[in-house]
Amino acid sequence: MKVLAKTIIVVIMVNGLGRNFWLFAVGRFISQIGWAVHEVALPLYILDKTQSGGMMSIFVLADMVPSLIFMPLAGVIGDRYNRKALMVGFDLIRGVLLFGVIFLNLLQIYQLLVLQVVLAIMSTFFGASTGAMFPDLVESDKIERANSIISSLSIVARLIGPALGGLIYAIGGIKLAFMINALSFFGSGLFELLIEYEWKTKEIERLGEILADIKEGLLFLRSSRYLMVLISFALFMNALGQPFGSVLEPYVYRVVLKLSSQQFGVLQSSLMVGMLLGNMLVAVKLGRTAGKLFFKSIFFNGAMMLAFVFLISPLIMISTSLTFACLLGINVLWGLTSAVINIPLQARIQRAVPSELRGRVFSAIGVLVNLSTPLGLIIIGPLLDLYPAWKVALGLWSLMFLVVIIYYAKFREVLSA
Repeated sequence: MKVLAKTIIVVIMVNGLGRNFWLFAVGRFISQIGWAVHEVALPLYILDKTQSGGMMSIFVLADMVPSLIFMPLAGVIGDRYNRKALMVGFDLIRGVLLFGVIFLNLLQIYQLLVLQVVLAIMSTFFGASTGAMFPDLVESDKIERANSIISSLSIVARLIGPALGGLIYAIGGIKLAFMINALSFFGSGLFELLIEYEWKTKEIERLGEILADIKEGLLFLRSSRYLMVLISFALFMNALGQPFGSVLEPYVYRVVLKLSSQQFGVLQSSLMVGMLLGNMLVAVKLGRTAGKLFFKSIFFNGAMMLAFVFLISPLIMISTSLTFACLLGINVLWGLTSAVINIPLQARIQRAVPSELRGRVFSAIGVLVNLSTPLGLIIIGPLLDLYPAWKVALGLWSLMFLVVIIYYAKFREVLSA
């Protein structure tokens, strides 16, 4: 943590990203720590009360489905109304809501299910306004550095939050976890309140304007060849990469290699460490030049994935301990190159969309991402029941490699500009 703190200080001094950016970043980090505590404590409470995996699935859907439904409307609201006011307002309202749940003792399962839906809707509107506002807080040529710092702080929150959430739940139960999250929303809102940001636009007067705005965002997306190349590539890689990371890897670690829970956790953390290193590399060293390494990073990332495939196949017969050590190194490099790939791609999309359309366009992209993700997740499970994991992994790698080759041949200048 000392090394991270020193690195962040260096980044502040060198990059000069400005007061508004750091108020945004610190506020976001505070709320992410609180939310990470919430996300650990709530499943523990549900399982303690119900002992039901089905109920867990219902809560996951209660978080995902409202976001998907309200995302287009949230994008319009984020473009039509004061983004700073929306950001601060939704943080404070969520804090008040959680305090109300604690004070009124609304902790029955069905009550928490309603809470989950309401929080998901609020988070969707919050995310649309902050996502559209963020690129305006930094200069265009510093967006890569800004994104890498935001991503680094998110990773730190994801590393700290789960352990902290488990400890807080053990000490004070769900009430203490909700209180921590509520306080984090208030703390985040305080930092956001100090941001200097003006956003003036025409507010919604008729219902028809909402549909017209959603249509305008979609038309802008379709009319931009540059954006369509960037987004289609991201969607293909997300649809194939999500099942690999979310289902196949944990299956391999636990079922195929039969690693201990401690080893499983270390491997998951090693990927986060690699991503953190990659983010800091972009923030401190590469900046906007990271885009020039786009395809080199992708091919190196693919090489790490292929090494993973061979490592778990019958072609390589080594001890479990040596396999674990190799996977540790692969995951660090995997995470590092993933960051160098994702940050320039995200920054190009942010730069390509005018501020007045950003909420609608980003929401449309979010809907597309959410729709592209489930398909791979649905297919991967049955495939793992039918075929060895290394063959399924090789199949996913082959499809991703094919996508990369096609885009490299046809759109190399766009993606590595």
